[in-house]
Amino acid sequence: MSRAHRHKTQCALLFIDLDKFKPVNDQYGHAIGDELLKQVALRLSSSSRESDTVGRLGGDEFVMIVEDLNDPDYATQIAEKIAHQLQQPFTVNEQPITVGCSIGIAVYPIDGKDDVELIRAADIAMYAAKGKPDTHYYLYSGQQKN
Repeated sequence: MSRAHRHKTQCALLFIDLDKFKPVNDQYGHAIGDELLKQVALRLSSSSRESDTVGRLGGDEFVMIVEDLNDPDYATQIAEKIAHQLQQPFTVNEQPITVGCSIGIAVYPIDGKDDVELIRAADIAMYAAKGKPDTHYYLYSGQQKN
């Protein structure tokens, strides 16, 4: 975000929460769950550009920062790509595992002026995405305050 601030550009923060992850841990154990998280991280990295940043917040939550955003629609295109890739089955210790995701999108500086505000906005949008069965992502709007 500091780079976007310096260059007076926008960036997007995608807050990615895995769906159906807890049953994986319950059914297969934490070692399989941990390996699945590593494979998710690899797929997310392969969905990003070199200039973007992917990280794990904790548990089954990840973030992606999309730099040099000229149009917020580009962030939704990336979210669609991520959702599609994460819906494809994973193979962990010869076990096919299917999870999905819910993605909240917030745009700097429109939806937040710092990392705390932007993560909060993207988190709110992610919960809105969980409530929409027809889509796996949601773009934050200022009307969503909590």
